[in-house]
Parts: sequence; structure tokens; C-alpha cells
Amino acid sequence: MAKRPLHIQRHLITGLLTFVPLWLTWIVFKFVFGLLSEISSPLVSGLVALLGSSWPSTGQVLGQPWVISLIAVVITLVSLYLVGFAARFVLGRRMIDAFEQLIERIPVVHSIYGGTKKLMSLVQNKPSGTQRVVLIDFPSPHLKSIGFVTRVFHDGSGRELAAVYVPTTPNPTGGYLEIVPVENLTATDWSVDQAMAFLLSAGAVGADTLPFTAQWPPDASAALPGQAAQGALRTTEDQAPPPPQ
Repeated sequence: MAKRPLHIQRHLITGLLTFVPLWLTWIVFKFVFGLLSEISSPLVSGLVALLGSSWPSTGQVLGQPWVISLIAVVITLVSLYLVGFAARFVLGRRMIDAFEQLIERIPVVHSIYGGTKKLMSLVQNKPSGTQRVVLIDFPSPHLKSIGFVTRVFHDGSGRELAAVYVPTTPNPTGGYLEIVPVENLTATDWSVDQAMAFLLSAGAVGADTLPFTAQWPPDASAALPGQAAQGALRTTEDQAPPPPQ
């Protein structure tokens, strides 16, 4: 009878490990799909309502929420493609510049737009003098975290510093901003896509080797918080006399 609960537990764990990646993929897909559909949904809803006034049957079919969302996603993707295509030519570039000049005149909006545009530009272009994806000593000197260098600057003495964004896993939209001396950065040969895959998979997807040699503290006093206490507990248990027979 003891084997049956173990057998059930094994299958439950296997099913959970199979389901979690599919569930996370669905959450990301649902988020992106909803974000794209929300951009053009008002326009599509208005066109469907206008079409339904002339052809009620057609408007009833197209007026279903999932149909509106699907059409809105297609319109958004086509619009993004056309904007990117137009930005490659002089006329499109001038139209975008005129729009950006209009944004610059709005007090709060220009700060948000300008910061977001600079961030997107930094993600596409590697900063001069250092690699985009690096490893830093965070959150302690004996641990390494993946970071993205967003810019390189100097302090008052001329020392070169790097602003490093350290994302969390598996949700890289949250994280920490660390100011790190450039000489303390550990460069990698990873691309941004490889680093993001490593973060989203909680380390399951990535290279087999990392460009650094791990150096662990030689004694328990320099161990990480909690490890020293665990090591001392194990030592005490090992030295404890055996229980009387």
C-alpha cells in the first residue's frame, strides 16, 4: 500500500513539471496578446458598430469580443510594421521627428517618452568599452548575478562606472539598478536573447560554462548568511555522543 501513494505523488510531480512551462507560456502570450489588442480595440469596435448599422448580420458576427481582439492584434502588428518600414525613409523619418517634437512640448510626457526611447536604444546598441550582458557580485561578494549594462560614465575622480540593471527571475520586468566599477564587471559572450532565456527559464536554458571561477569562502565564518549556522549545527550533531543503547 505504501507504493501506491508514492506512485501517485510521482505522477503528480511529473504532471506539474509538464504543466508549469505551458502555463507560464500561456500567461506571457495572453499578456502580449491583450496588450496588442488594447491598442486598436477602440478603433475596431467603432468600425464594427458602423458596419453593423448597414449590415446587422455581419456586425453581429464581427462584434464578438474574441473577433474584435483578433482583428485589433492584426491591425496593431501591421501598423508597427508600417511604422518601422516608414522610419527607414526620409519622409517617414521626418514625420516621426515632427511627432517627437510635439511630444517634447508636453511637460510630463516628454520625460517618459525620452527615457523609454533611450532605454530601447541602449538595448539595441552595446555601450562602448564593455559588454552588454555581464556578471556582477550581487547580492554578496560570493554570489554572481546576471546584469545588463545600460550606460558607462565617470565619477568625480575619473573612475569609470557602469549602470547595471539586475533583473529578477522569472519576471525580468522587476529588478535592481546597481552602480558598479567597470573593473569589477565580469564580461560574458552572451547575447541579450540568451541572457533573457536564462532568466525566464530560471537557469534551465543557458550555456554549460560561465566566464568566471567560483571562489567560495574558506571557512564557515565567511559563509553566506544561514550557511554558517547550518554548518555549525551539522558539526554539533556530528560531535554529539551517540544515544544510550
